[in-house]
Amino acid sequence: MNMTDVWNKLGECFQWSFGIMKPLGNNPNLFFWAIIIVLIGVWLRMQGKFNKEAKENNTLK
Repeated sequence: MNMTDVWNKLGECFQWSFGIMKPLGNNPNLFFWAIIIVLIGVWLRMQGKFNKEAKENNTLK
C-alpha cells in the first residue's frame, strides 16, 4: 500500500461523508448554531456571577 492508495481512500471517505450530509440540508448548521448560542449564554451568565463576586470581595480590577 503506497501513499496514493492512502490519499484515495481518504478521498473516498470524504465523498461518502458528504453524501450523508447532503440530504440533511441546513439542519446540522442550525444545530451547531443553537449549541453555540446556548454556550455563549451560559458563559455570559457565569461571567456575570464571577464579576459580581469579585466586586463584592473588592478584587475586581
